[in-house]
Amino acid sequence: MPGAQGLLAAALLLTQGAQAATTSTFQVSAQIVAGCLVVGGVTAYGVLDFGTSSALSTATLSTSLGGTTVTFQCTPGVAMSMSLDGGQNSASGTRNLKRSGGSQLLAYQLYRDAALSQGLGIGSSVAVSYSDPTAIKLPVYGRTTLPGTLPAGTYTDVVQVTVSW
Repeated sequence: MPGAQGLLAAALLLTQGAQAATTSTFQVSAQIVAGCLVVGGVTAYGVLDFGTSSALSTATLSTSLGGTTVTFQCTPGVAMSMSLDGGQNSASGTRNLKRSGGSQLLAYQLYRDAALSQGLGIGSSVAVSYSDPTAIKLPVYGRTTLPGTLPAGTYTDVVQVTVSW
């Protein structure tokens, strides 16, 4: 059976060829872009609450953005900015609180520092500085002076904040 030996030799050659290996490479990459993450949702950035005062008071009240404030986390070095509109009751470039169920207004001002020296103008974009990129809060402070002549009631406004990076 010389033919059978020849077939066996051919089968061994084919089997050895099927076990051959080749090597090659492929590239792996990733691109990381700078950005920010809003922690806590974006439905409300907090509450600016001047508290409760007598209708006869002529006090000057100040407060800061508090409550359930939103925190941002950013890639270190990201330049963040914010702008605020005039609110729902602005008139002639002034933000106002309006009495619920009435038309009376109480003017107020917004600032970006606790010393109340750096105003937040209507629609002006201002830089948000931060030292901890994992816990950034919006720096918003408010001041109002009560006239002592407003009717009792709840005075409110809603300000739209735009944050960009």
